[in-house]
Amino acid sequence: MDDELTKYEKARIIGSRSLQLASGAPPLLEVSESSTPMQIAVLELERGVIPLVVVR
Repeated sequence: MDDELTKYEKARIIGSRSLQLASGAPPLLEVSESSTPMQIAVLELERGVIPLVVVR
């Protein structure tokens, strides 16, 4: 079974995590002060540390 996320799942996860970060959630990676919530969410997804689960 393929564990790859679809582009729709990636978009939903990045959007949800960006909203959390914009609302004050702490980033799970070391990031610069100039990073946007969207950039942080993408980095977290790439490194596999986002605390979200996809249920199909």
